[in-house]
Parts: sequence; C-alpha cells; structure tokens
Amino acid sequence: MLPAVEFRDVCYEIDGRPILRNLNLAVTPGETLVLLGRSGSGKTTALRMVNALLYPTTGEVLVNGVATTAQDPVQLRRRIGYVIQEGGLFPHRDVASNIGLVPRLQNWPPGKIDERVRELLDAIGLPAADYLHRSPRNLSGGQRQRIGVARALAADASVLLFDEPFGALDPITRLELQNLFLSLRDRLHKSALFVTHDVAEALVIGTRIALLDAGRLAWIGPARDFRRADTPQAREFLACIRILETDDSKPAA
Repeated sequence: MLPAVEFRDVCYEIDGRPILRNLNLAVTPGETLVLLGRSGSGKTTALRMVNALLYPTTGEVLVNGVATTAQDPVQLRRRIGYVIQEGGLFPHRDVASNIGLVPRLQNWPPGKIDERVRELLDAIGLPAADYLHRSPRNLSGGQRQRIGVARALAADASVLLFDEPFGALDPITRLELQNLFLSLRDRLHKSALFVTHDVAEALVIGTRIALLDAGRLAWIGPARDFRRADTPQAREFLACIRILETDDSKPAA
C-alpha cells in the first residue's frame, strides 16, 4: 500500500549546519506516527516539509506518492490539515468562517460548506447554535484548539499534521483533547503526523513512535514497544515516565 507520507534519505541544512540527517520513515494510511524528541531534534522541521513550508537540502519527501517538489505548494497545503498550538485561528473571522476557510478556497457550494461546518462542530462537541458565530477571542484555549482541529478536517484532507497542538493547555483540557483526537482518528481513519516532546502523550496518541535525536532517527516502532526500547535516547525519555509514576505513587503530604 502506498504510504501517505514518506521521507527518503532526507537531509536539511541551514548555513551548512545539519538539522535533519538521512531521515527515512513512512506514514502508512490510517496510522498516527508521532515524532518524539527534545527541543532542536528536528521534529518540527520534518513536519513542515510535508506541506512544503520547507524543502529538503537532499533527498525527497513524498505525499501520496508524489514528491513535494513536484507539487504546487498552495494546492498541496489545501489538501493537508495542519494544527498548531492555539489552533492558529484568524482572530477577525468567526468560528464558521475559520472552519470553512479551505472549502471556500476550493470553491465548495455555500450550502455544502455550512453543512460541513455544522457537522464538524457537532463532532468536536461544540454545538453550532452556540458557537457558529463566536469570535476566537471569546473562546477558551481548549475551544480554540477544537476549532483548529475542525478546520484541519474541513476539506476532508487525507493527511493531518499536528505541531505540539495541546502543549499550551492545562492537563485536564489536554486529556480531553487527546481523547477527542483518538475518537476522530478511529472514526475517520486519517493518516497523521503528530509532533510532541511529551513521551506520555506520544504513548497515548501514537500508533507508532519515531524518536529523533540531533536530526537522526534514533528509534522507530509501535508505541506499545517503546517502553522496551533500549537506545540511550529512548532510555532518557523512559526515565521521565518512571519519575512521574514514582511521584504519583507517593502518599500525599
């Protein structure tokens, strides 16, 4: 089966400084591949290559079997859902306009756009009657992030990109949105690339985990196998889990 996204010997440099080094990985249809790594490991750089915000110095990135360098970048981005922290909403547009942005650019009929917006608001648990015409400034952080997810899904993109989308949220809201993501993923069978530096989130969200270190692939495999990974970089992240579990087991003072 053709990968939804594939990196082939991808290197990326800035002023001669290597950011990605011979990166090879693929996202299979319907899976969520988590890019896990410390700050500066190259995970967001890799993500931004999928929608042609960056191009490889050498190697190639393919989306649905076609190299990004061979595709119109504007059209490519309209076929890919992209979610960042705080949702990246346009503050001067209401919720309906934000969600319907890409379908409008693709010249969907107004009635079909309205139907799609309402359908997605229902899917993310924000009733259209209450939220359709709200301004982003009148939404909580969690609500803005839900709208960001809805906007990424609006044009029925086959590939979704998530750049640490829940990192700025409080723990309870973060858990709620992780559960929402999992529910939508299982229902819609989308292929997703999800960037995080939070190993606990990676274990919850990922079908597979690709651990990056200094631009190199340090480990890749099913999320359920990560706790048994024996590379030095994986052990550093696993130590964080053990510290959290130890703290949770201590009696309250």
